[in-house]
Amino acid sequence: GTGGDHATVPMAVCRLCQRADDDPEVFGETCQQDGLCIHENCLYHASGLSQQGDDGEGFFGFLFPDIHQELQRVAQKTCCICWQQGASVTCQVRRCPRNFHFPCGIEQGCISQFFGEFKSFCWQHRPTQRLRAPQQGHSPCVICLEAVARRPCFDTLVCPACTSAWFHRHCIQSQALSSALHHFRCPLCQDVQTFQEEMFRLGIKIPDRDAAWEEDGAFEEHYQRHRSCDASQCLCPVGREQPWRLLLCSSCGSCGTHQLCSDIGEDISSWECSDCADTCTGESCS
Repeated sequence: GTGGDHATVPMAVCRLCQRADDDPEVFGETCQQDGLCIHENCLYHASGLSQQGDDGEGFFGFLFPDIHQELQRVAQKTCCICWQQGASVTCQVRRCPRNFHFPCGIEQGCISQFFGEFKSFCWQHRPTQRLRAPQQGHSPCVICLEAVARRPCFDTLVCPACTSAWFHRHCIQSQALSSALHHFRCPLCQDVQTFQEEMFRLGIKIPDRDAAWEEDGAFEEHYQRHRSCDASQCLCPVGREQPWRLLLCSSCGSCGTHQLCSDIGEDISSWECSDCADTCTGESCS
């Protein structure tokens, strides 16, 4: 044939969210069979749908007759964000009338949880983080090292255990998908249980499978706690690698100093490296 015969085949549209996008970080897997195309995450959060089959049946245990019944149920439900029909996700708060498509919800700051009953919440009723003492200024995201405001919001999350590790939502979601349940932890303080419970609550998807970095090494460096003194002159008689009252930077966790090497008093338990100390400006420096 001629070059004109090789047109790109358009990707099938998800019947629940009406989108052809296939970014696995947002939509999960794209399931297709017998002309039916559905995103994995749209299935899990369709409010009228439950897994009635085993994992190998239908799509992830969602049976085809149930999926078709759900498509009929939501056909006339209008999304409160894009105003198109087929909105299958309902805010779980009683008397909240909001319905939305799963990806529309993400774009608007809604939260859908990936555990238990897979509840979803609109932007007004979503779970939030509260810090006893809100902090001023900015911190680097411990994953991408770009700045994040030291104030929890939809796009900025903080580890509840150490309250020093700040990260973008999309950064910690990428890490959760790669690390998976058995290896996902705070990149800074290494806490597992409190950290995972909070990330689940805030809508981070943590798959129950082997970690991808076990196979290819991705993210492995985030699980190696910094263990050396980075002072220009290390005074430790047995070398920079010794724990000898070693403090890690309270902001980035990727630099350390022995208290004596930086002339830090023994009663001081928190320290910031020069790079992080230099990032604060104006009123945020105190």
